[in-house]
Amino acid sequence: MVHGMTGARWSGSAVAGVALEPVRWHSHEESANEPNLGRGLALGQLECQRSGRVAREGWDHGAVDVSTVRWLASPDGQALLRTLPTYDERQVLAETTRLRSQGFSADQVAAALTQQRLRARAVAKFGEFAGDLLLTADGLEQATRLEVATTHAHRFAANSLATVHDLGCGIGADAITMSVLGVTVHAIDADPVTAAVADANLRPWPDSRARVGRAEEFRAPLEPARARTGAWLDPARRTTGVADIHGRARRLYRLDDLSPSWATVLDIAAAVPATGAKLGPSFPHDRVPRDAEAQWTSWDGAVLECAIWWGPLARRRGRSACVLGSRTDPLEVDESMCEPEPRAARTLADIGPWVHEPDRAVTQAGLIGAVTGPLDGLEVEPGLGYVLTSSDTVLPYARRHQVLEAMPFTVKSLKAWLRTRGITGLTVKKRGVRLDEDSLRRQLGLGRGAGTGASATIVLTRVAGQQVVLVVEPA
Repeated sequence: MVHGMTGARWSGSAVAGVALEPVRWHSHEESANEPNLGRGLALGQLECQRSGRVAREGWDHGAVDVSTVRWLASPDGQALLRTLPTYDERQVLAETTRLRSQGFSADQVAAALTQQRLRARAVAKFGEFAGDLLLTADGLEQATRLEVATTHAHRFAANSLATVHDLGCGIGADAITMSVLGVTVHAIDADPVTAAVADANLRPWPDSRARVGRAEEFRAPLEPARARTGAWLDPARRTTGVADIHGRARRLYRLDDLSPSWATVLDIAAAVPATGAKLGPSFPHDRVPRDAEAQWTSWDGAVLECAIWWGPLARRRGRSACVLGSRTDPLEVDESMCEPEPRAARTLADIGPWVHEPDRAVTQAGLIGAVTGPLDGLEVEPGLGYVLTSSDTVLPYARRHQVLEAMPFTVKSLKAWLRTRGITGLTVKKRGVRLDEDSLRRQLGLGRGAGTGASATIVLTRVAGQQVVLVVEPA
């Protein structure tokens, strides 16, 4: 029985309040049931050069194939990973020397140290379970965070689906949470290394497997409803191997650029009624399919995705928002909670003593009426999201700010206002105003050398078409 990987920590733990049953290990004959996969693909930024020498200036980008992934998932690979301390870049040279002296090859050492580095990064998404997963750099970046994946899995489990086809599984985050809830997952990924990683991560659940495959080649069962079968798709929205200025895989924003295509997603949803698909937060409202639910989900205020749900997986038609966070209870907002025609401010005189900032999932889903309605408020300008009210009523999906002062926005007038009050620390929130915050701070004379005066929070936005500054205090 192999210990130290996923099963050891899932057992007896909980994910988003769901108790996890004890699991057992089984042996997968092959990580991704695809023979002779010799193509080397990047697993991540390797910690030492293939010659065994550490690159002092940075880490060499080595190549890792399926056989290396299988070794990492083997008892020997897992034993090595268990012996490694928490990743510390300053100790890589010493760790490399120590492990090479124990007889491990340069490739094995590089792959193991890469896993430790990625696992340290993965804690933000997977918490305590990060140390049990095999990871790739691109796979980690694109993986669904644990709390969100759990909301996906609940939809499938609540409909008593026996099997879900995960058509583009990545490293297996969604497949794992479905398996935890008792759903058997048949997962595929077009990339051989990624499929092998996902298969290794699914080892605690013998009936759930990952293999190499393409969503375009999927053939639905003849009677999916009777077979209690569902489908889950996560079309690639990044160009693997093509980085942006931050070193991350370049994002794709057009539906036509998805892989598999949006047309393929719709075809699968037509063949398998219980289908869900994870798409980007910018999904256009006018492309939401009839009789489907589009739900925008946020975590701690950042919108992570728009998931489309068909058939029995849709709780309601139309648009909804799911608000999640590390310090808040989960909640949902939908169109039934909105006033029919949200009103907007007409003049600066409409600025009241309070401004409410809805969670961005609510704004992205176009549900501002769920804020203006119960608060009898006015949106500063259609589409900008901030809501002006005379009420300090608390809504769990909106933050309140007390308006201390309001004025038309010019750099000159704002600079004078700050100087008069001795303010040198400034928090800037902006929406609907195009400006570079660093440039603004320089123009205002803020930053190093500005002094240690008072601090303030301002909202730069538009009210009735005019740029304004709201000096606010968070409630």
